[in-house]
Amino acid sequence: MRLGLTGGIGMGKSTVAAMFAARGVPGFNADEEVHRLQAPNGAAIPAINAAFPGTVTAGVLDRAQLRALVLADPARMRDLEEIMHPLVRAAQAAFLARAEAEGRKAVLLDIPLLFEGGRKAAVNKAIIVSCPRETQIARVKQRGLPRAQIEAIIARQMPDAQKRALADYVVETGGTLAETEAQVHAIIKELGL
Repeated sequence: MRLGLTGGIGMGKSTVAAMFAARGVPGFNADEEVHRLQAPNGAAIPAINAAFPGTVTAGVLDRAQLRALVLADPARMRDLEEIMHPLVRAAQAAFLARAEAEGRKAVLLDIPLLFEGGRKAAVNKAIIVSCPRETQIARVKQRGLPRAQIEAIIARQMPDAQKRALADYVVETGGTLAETEAQVHAIIKELGL
């Protein structure tokens, strides 16, 4: 069974994914794969350097500069997505092949743009991670991003209410970790995992 995990920036996807993993449901994290691909001399660096001159120096990507460029221009964001999405999908396919070879009953695909990218059909059940907006913003500010940039990222993402309507399950992360863990356990139990 393929479980799709999604939610806006700062909603708690990584925490929820770790809870699933602790209960035996391995996960693929699209954001982590993007970071790996964009690491110094990563597989995406040559294409990014060609498409976004000046963002790469000696094989190292200036993520802040790239972020500013793509947030300011939706066409440039699409250019970046055309580079990254095929690479991430290939890594995900390799993860799924390994999980199948290992006989895994279920896997968790942590895909922030699950609905926006039209990927819901690739999963059996969609789980959204959600919290109040101010909690979300406070969490992302802890990563060092200014509020204006956070707001720009949130504005680009599908509204939380719309994601909730498309999801099979909603995990509320605005409370305690124990409350979140209980919700994850309930989903696992309901699905017979």
